[in-house]
Amino acid sequence: MSKKELGFGRVFTEHMVSARWQEGEGWGPHTLTLRGDVSMDPACATLHYAQALFDGLKAFRCDDGALRIFRLDAHIERMVTGAPRLAMPPVDRAALAEAVIALVRRDGAHAPEDGEGSLYIRPIVFAEEAYLGVRPSKVYRLLVLLSPVGSYGASGQRPLRLWVERHMVRAAPGGLGAVKAPANYAASLLAGLQAQERGCDQVLWLDAVRRREVEEVGTMNLFAQIDGTVVTPPLAGTILPGITRASVLSLLREAEVPVEERPLALEELWEAGQRGTLEGVFGTGTAATIAPVGELVTEDDVLHVPVGRDRAAWLLARLRAIQRSTSTPHPWMTLVPPAA
Repeated sequence: MSKKELGFGRVFTEHMVSARWQEGEGWGPHTLTLRGDVSMDPACATLHYAQALFDGLKAFRCDDGALRIFRLDAHIERMVTGAPRLAMPPVDRAALAEAVIALVRRDGAHAPEDGEGSLYIRPIVFAEEAYLGVRPSKVYRLLVLLSPVGSYGASGQRPLRLWVERHMVRAAPGGLGAVKAPANYAASLLAGLQAQERGCDQVLWLDAVRRREVEEVGTMNLFAQIDGTVVTPPLAGTILPGITRASVLSLLREAEVPVEERPLALEELWEAGQRGTLEGVFGTGTAATIAPVGELVTEDDVLHVPVGRDRAAWLLARLRAIQRSTSTPHPWMTLVPPAA
């Protein structure tokens, strides 16, 4: 199957990981099973109160044919730190890491070999207790799925056209914006559909209080390069701490590129565009890696963003080299032993 036919998240491998947590017992064994339907009681707490947490990471086919997982420990740590906000038990770091490696090893033959696709890994933990009272569940289920994927979205590396959303919000201070909870994505769907109706690819979210500062781009963190400095909004409780975001910051600082984590007003972007000091805008995320932005669209104006003058292409090439090259294995990559 070609990369184009794969798309993103439509095809799955034959196996999955399953584990259960019960109050007073903790996590049971993380078992590799055939992928199949999940049975749940109609009163399952997740169906009624959305108590769930997930993550997304990738395994890559490297130059030597081996599979390696990008930043496995960092993704698991994000699940561990996110669970308390949802009153959920943290995953078992070691058990989950071992289970993910075993699953990728078992179904690794499905990883695309074209140098572009990857094997997307989706762990999710959700409340499984049948109980209609509003309290944390006493039973949880963990599943891990694998999906061979091509490019995320139809645009590939075409510069994105973003709708600046001034009315709806993704996350408010004190809310769930900093955790990878399904509820955050449900809150974004309507604005995303309306953006597409306006001829845009995704939504540029503004802060929930004043609607002045930019926060995230659809499912990605946002970066802008202004007069040689790369700027990204700070993690202040409303923005997901992206693993690709953290990787990009590390690579930029390693290369001694000026970087600022600070509030970034929409007005500042517009003014930089008018002055000619705006050198680029791009999003970062596990699915898209690095996605350049070509236009910001509001009800009455369009900001045309330069493409190719910023660090986006360099970052994409650097990340791809880390994820696929074996000449100097990077510590971010976890080797998956070959199947017997």
